[in-house]
Amino acid sequence: MEKSESLNRRYMLGLGSAAALGIALPAYARRKSAHPAHFPTPVPVPASPPLDPTLPFGLSGRFTQSGYCVGRGTPGAEIWVDGKSRGLTSPNGWFYVGFDRDAPTACQISLKTAKDQQSAMLAIAPTTYDIQRVDGLPQDTVTPQDPALLDRIKREAALKAEAFASRADIDAFKGGFAWPLDKFIVSGHFGNQRVLNGTPASPHMGFDMAAPTGTPIHAPQDGLVVLAEPDLFYEGGLILIDHGQGLISMYLHQSELVAQKGQSVTRGQLIGKVGSKGRATGPHLCWRLKWSDRHMDPSLMVTHA
Repeated sequence: MEKSESLNRRYMLGLGSAAALGIALPAYARRKSAHPAHFPTPVPVPASPPLDPTLPFGLSGRFTQSGYCVGRGTPGAEIWVDGKSRGLTSPNGWFYVGFDRDAPTACQISLKTAKDQQSAMLAIAPTTYDIQRVDGLPQDTVTPQDPALLDRIKREAALKAEAFASRADIDAFKGGFAWPLDKFIVSGHFGNQRVLNGTPASPHMGFDMAAPTGTPIHAPQDGLVVLAEPDLFYEGGLILIDHGQGLISMYLHQSELVAQKGQSVTRGQLIGKVGSKGRATGPHLCWRLKWSDRHMDPSLMVTHA
């Protein structure tokens, strides 16, 4: 991890820095909010949490809704989470578990082998989510009606579903994440309940980072690119990276893709550039994270500057 004086250059910037960066903030970022936490002052990047030998499986992470944990057990053991099989631990015994946006207050993790079973029950802290209003979107991106457009959305959903089924045989997740942008404005937090053009919508499953068009986007950790599409209807330029065991990070609204499907990338490698394609009102990176059917806040995995 870099020294603290170096880290300060990479922390989240306040709204007052927008002009200096040349950022035209999305409409929803320019609107006044009753929740100033949408635009936090710079905070330290958390230190990488070490494996805690006092916790079951040496677990570490963020034990909250939208959080995660990483642990280590017997190599090749079957992972069970809340009564559902979630694959196998890596050849080195590592495993990942994500806690959904609306995860219950407890999570049971079990590792099963032919010889035995070990289990742990974890307490999951609740998270409070704000309401965010986004106006000025083209109405067909909020309530699409055109049959041809609906067909396109269906085709693109199938492409994404195929990518989400990836299970790369790596355990890069154990190293945590770095920020994908060097400098940015937080223009939307994960999990906010959204109202789009006055219409209540599903919660926002991304962490929005406003930055000028063309700003380099870097892989936050090693992984395999499982989708690279330059112009999807909702997401615009979209890249999906599998960091192991189906932990998929997503990078939306890109103006230009650099990484290609099937390419292995390393932490810090250029994968694309910030844009405003798809359902967006200004240039920003919508950064998302998904583990099977669970959605997590990718910013909670940041352990590197």
